[in-house]
Amino acid sequence: MKMQKRTTVSVVAGLALALGAGLMFAAESDQHGQLSAGDYKFLKEAASGGMTEVELGQLAKQKGTDQSVRNFGDRMVTDHQKANDELKQIASSKGATIPTEVAHGDRTTIDKLEKATGAEFDKEYAAAMVKDHRKDVKEFKDAADDVKDPELKAFAQKTVGTLQEHLRLAEDMAKTVKADTSTSTTTTR
Repeated sequence: MKMQKRTTVSVVAGLALALGAGLMFAAESDQHGQLSAGDYKFLKEAASGGMTEVELGQLAKQKGTDQSVRNFGDRMVTDHQKANDELKQIASSKGATIPTEVAHGDRTTIDKLEKATGAEFDKEYAAAMVKDHRKDVKEFKDAADDVKDPELKAFAQKTVGTLQEHLRLAEDMAKTVKADTSTSTTTTR
């Protein structure tokens, strides 16, 4: 009798797990709308990254001590908010849902920069922007080649140029911040 109960419990537990996994898959595919899994992955990551850029840009406008940092932050807010709005329209037209919060890894960067102050903030923000935009340029170039949905593909192709410009500006900002830091260090000696 005990063996039969264990078997029944095991079967019920197995069915519950399978049903739960099936519901999770169904919910996830509902988020995709008309987009393939690969296209949806790009859309989701681009949206999350864009939200991160806006939030970090707002931080740079508030906390930046170097004018180049504040200017770059302002540009990030403007450009990425525009791109985010375009992504929302594409997602909506495809019946897909996009994240409303930044990804966990990006939240860590935001939290770290919220704690930084002065020249340390400027330096860390500039470094984060160079690293992030190098990654973004590569991802958007790949998406421009690989994405199947025509609207999403056109968005990726169009946005690559803007991201390349952001990368150039981020590299210039990093040089300016580094030069400002070394100048202030040598003058205080």
